[in-house]
Amino acid sequence: MEKNCAIEMRGITKRFGQVVANDSINLKLCRGEILALLGENGSGKTTLMNMLSGIYQPDEGEILKDGNPIYIHSPREAYEYGIGMIHQHYKLIEVFTAAQNIILGLNDGKMDIGKAEKKVKEICDRYGFEIDPAKKVYDMSVSQKQTIEIVKMLYRGADILILDEPTAVLTPQETEKLFKVLKNMKADGKAIVIITHKLHEVMDVSDKVAVLRKGQYIGTVNTSETNPQALTDMMVGHAVTLNIDRPKYDRPKKKLIVENLTCIDAEGIKKLDSVSFYANTGEILGVAGISGSGQKELLEAMTGLYPVAEGSIRFIDSDDNEIELVGLTPKKIRATGVGMAFVPEDRLGMGLVGSMGMTGNMMLRSWKNGKGALLKKKEPEDLANRVWKELEVVTPGVNYPVRRLSGGNVQKVLVGREIAIEPAVLLTAYAVRGLDINTSYTIYNLLTEQKMKGVAVLYVGEDLDVLIELCDRILVLCDGRVSGIVDGRTATKEEIGLMMTHIGNKEAADE
Repeated sequence: MEKNCAIEMRGITKRFGQVVANDSINLKLCRGEILALLGENGSGKTTLMNMLSGIYQPDEGEILKDGNPIYIHSPREAYEYGIGMIHQHYKLIEVFTAAQNIILGLNDGKMDIGKAEKKVKEICDRYGFEIDPAKKVYDMSVSQKQTIEIVKMLYRGADILILDEPTAVLTPQETEKLFKVLKNMKADGKAIVIITHKLHEVMDVSDKVAVLRKGQYIGTVNTSETNPQALTDMMVGHAVTLNIDRPKYDRPKKKLIVENLTCIDAEGIKKLDSVSFYANTGEILGVAGISGSGQKELLEAMTGLYPVAEGSIRFIDSDDNEIELVGLTPKKIRATGVGMAFVPEDRLGMGLVGSMGMTGNMMLRSWKNGKGALLKKKEPEDLANRVWKELEVVTPGVNYPVRRLSGGNVQKVLVGREIAIEPAVLLTAYAVRGLDINTSYTIYNLLTEQKMKGVAVLYVGEDLDVLIELCDRILVLCDGRVSGIVDGRTATKEEIGLMMTHIGNKEAADE
């Protein structure tokens, strides 16, 4: 075993029924290094790290720490071995302070908040975190909540840290701060694993890259000796073109007009504050903003799912008639013939029925076409098979429950179904979240195809590089207000990042 090797995983195999998630995988994690773990959806990345963090146990193989076999039966046991995993969805109590959340669950039976706050501050000062230990979680930004989760691991003595998609909802400035902290932790001898799909971040922060494909270990390379194209080829098994085309539609016209849209939640808080913009046919209008800036409420208001306090949402039909959508239910919006498709953020809660297979979920869009109690199954089944094939959904069959699929494969089913209805307006919330690089580019191409068919596409995204490369214009939200609309061809990440955190006076860019 290498001198600085903290963890070695040998011949790790994990099965879920007939599905082999990990197949005899060998992997080494070294101190003083940042390892990026890459792979397509369903390649076994998270499953492998879940075994290291005690959530799952391997069916075969062994895990060694410092050359000695260890057996990890739970996350608590993982802590005892100095292993901590920071998941995408933070597990914090909003009404507690940062320090209270950090010491919650420790088994010494004491809650000395003053002592905890002092130790938290020492950890923050050591690695460069910026957080107030006495601040309530509900008053914190997403990046500050992530900081709590990382500090929680360090507080418990973790020297091996696993971060699952750590930059998914961070601004470029917040990502830069996180990477600086991770490099400080690396310099202190920590072994760090990052699971991510963002290749430019892999190149920026990692020392080595390990690649999985279909549950098997492909290899580990030094980051300095590779490039995004080579890594993509390793993940997919064949050459993939990493280019997003942005053709220009030659007959754009306004399709949606939103004016002074204001939405207020049940507690009286404004989620959207006088939002105004328009969306054109043959255009991808990007929507950028830190998490909770009103993206979710905006799309749901446009589809009749969120109550509107003030303002107007007007759809312009092919005869230039304006149809007011505010006050209409989703069912009534469909009855107007507007032709609006929606890929929601909540895939299984609002988008798909988890207990159904692909065919059943396709049928949800066409069940009213049946007569009486009889449903037409052939067309949805044909569509399910087409989506399965074209988007390469990893599933045993079109009738296999979608809740048993990986998050990325669930997203493929949802996006494929919505595009298939040939909408006039396509609203997408994080359409490629959790998707591997190959499938992400497939989705980008599908959205561009819709655009060139004259569809007005709204693309809510979190990767600013993609927003700039894919979108014609980008609407930036901050605290429920529009801080600017910029031209995707000339905008920069830094410019948009500042607009995401500070209300600006940028005027809409005219094509």
